[in-house]
Amino acid sequence: MRPSTRAVHVTASTPPNSRPVSVPIFQTSNFAFDDPDALAEALESPDSGFVYTRYGNPTIRALEEQMSRLEGGVAAVCTASGMGAISAVLLSTLRSGDHVIAQNCLYGGTFAMLNDLAARFGVDVTYVAGDDPAEVAAAVRPTTRMLYLETIANPVTRVVDLPAFLAAGREAGLLTVVDNTFATPMLCRPIEYGADVVLHSATKYLGGHSDVTGGVLVFADDARYRQVWHHAMELGAAPDPFAAWLTIRGIQTLALRMRRHCANAAELAGRLAAHPAVGSVRWPGHADHPDREIARGHLSDFGGVLAFDLLGGRSAGHAFTKGVRLVKLAASLGGVETTVVHPASSTHRQLDAEGLLAAGIGEGTVRLSVGIEDVEDLWEDLVAALPAV
Repeated sequence: MRPSTRAVHVTASTPPNSRPVSVPIFQTSNFAFDDPDALAEALESPDSGFVYTRYGNPTIRALEEQMSRLEGGVAAVCTASGMGAISAVLLSTLRSGDHVIAQNCLYGGTFAMLNDLAARFGVDVTYVAGDDPAEVAAAVRPTTRMLYLETIANPVTRVVDLPAFLAAGREAGLLTVVDNTFATPMLCRPIEYGADVVLHSATKYLGGHSDVTGGVLVFADDARYRQVWHHAMELGAAPDPFAAWLTIRGIQTLALRMRRHCANAAELAGRLAAHPAVGSVRWPGHADHPDREIARGHLSDFGGVLAFDLLGGRSAGHAFTKGVRLVKLAASLGGVETTVVHPASSTHRQLDAEGLLAAGIGEGTVRLSVGIEDVEDLWEDLVAALPAV
């Protein structure tokens, strides 16, 4: 080869007697083949080798297998964001005229996606309170295809009786989808209770350091996995290999971080409940949370997110979120640092007054994603901002 050609073609060596301890980053868009038939086969199946990173990649596959093992599924599909995961499962499953049953307290982006499907494709949605699994049977129609739940609901931390609701969904013949972002597989594994699909915004606790955007779908059934894999690949929802690698690295400390998130949230929930500017605190482990006993049934701990209601309404919420200094005013959550947001004016702005009321979001509701800092530093920051209310 001449020098200009030699400069282009690089051969990576494979260690003959050792292997990397860290998962390598396969930062490549394309994979070369010696056999054209093998290339053609790889374009049709996720099991037939890697051909193009939109279809699959060794680093991304390592994350998918890691999450499948953690959630107890048969396979997983990674996406470039949590909304990519939500979009992939909804668009690959629902058709025009189908009907969905969903909780009335969900992530704001999920509401937006369901509303868009309703407006553009005639996918009808019935929202249920999540208090009684009989709500599912009452809402079922001949066109109902899906039951959509959250393990710990965003932002007001409601907890449905997951085993009972999933059983009701199975009895009605529905595909059951559970967003497990707030709980993570360290606190709950919905497939063990009968869920068909579990999804995560990997941007949150899985990555855990506010430096990566990603999503994951984990499947209890191989046929469903292959169906969604084809649609996700056609949608172009694949993550970047480096983002997958960052998520793998984050998950390795997930168990340690979740213990600290939960412990800090428990301490702050108790202190906030006693503050005169706070009307109520909503954290699943708090003594007066309406779902505390249900949560104890299938969660190993109560999560790192809490919501509290300031007595001064919307103006109080804005004053408080402007007044914090250590705590970050930010829309996302689940990182090592504590973040706060006023849902009615930001993350759940898609909801009208009736929708906010149904979801349990008040004008003074504040969502606090508790990080792993020293809890005394966090409390000093919060209590300094509260008098402004």
